[in-house]
Amino acid sequence: MQSISSSQLPLLARYPLLPLTLLIPAAWLCASSGLDQFVADWFYALEGGRWLLRDHTLTEAILHKGGRNFSILLWLALLVSWLTVRRRTGLELLSQTLLYLLICAALSNTMVSSLKHLTHMDCPWDLVRYGGDRPLIGLFESRPAGMGAGVCWPAGHSGAGYAWVSLYFAALAIRPQWRLPALGFGLSLGLVFGISQQLRGAHFLSHDLWTVSICWALAALMYRLMLSSSVQSRHNWPLRKSVRTVGHKAGAHA
Repeated sequence: MQSISSSQLPLLARYPLLPLTLLIPAAWLCASSGLDQFVADWFYALEGGRWLLRDHTLTEAILHKGGRNFSILLWLALLVSWLTVRRRTGLELLSQTLLYLLICAALSNTMVSSLKHLTHMDCPWDLVRYGGDRPLIGLFESRPAGMGAGVCWPAGHSGAGYAWVSLYFAALAIRPQWRLPALGFGLSLGLVFGISQQLRGAHFLSHDLWTVSICWALAALMYRLMLSSSVQSRHNWPLRKSVRTVGHKAGAHA
């Protein structure tokens, strides 16, 4: 099997943590600049000064409960697939890739859920500004004695979608030409779940940005541990033929 140099790999394969240089500052900026409240104010006003969509069938039953069940079913389908192929000769890379996806999804959701119960941040719907009974308290500020703990940072439900950004690295290992559609699927799922929760008053924008940062970081870390050597040794990776070719296809090397 022909080995290739790292310079011939797509940008995100060479620098898997690169997106975090944008996501983390963006999350911090949203929380510190008031952009979180600006977006939430707009949604709140759009719904008539109350969280009209909090218990709506579309946002609560379909996108929240249904979306969570969809993510669980997807994980279970991958588990069955992995159990089916893991001992088959010639399918070692597929087996490793499926295991990678299972681990990434489990780690991402576990990490996000654990942080939610450690940080005690409130949801927008808990705050006086949006009809609740609590003041806005920052992530690193002390909570008054007797105030109940919130469980709203980072965003848990969008994590059920963003956990699948790991599909980018999975596709990179077995079907490189699918890597961008695979990434688009994970990002779109997380975005839909995240916006639906913001419309319900469950999260601020920065909560979702922190969640996708966590999910991407874990996917990138596990890629380095489980798949990067296989990606670099692929014999059929499309090598760069010339600088001109790269220039014409720059968008294809993300």
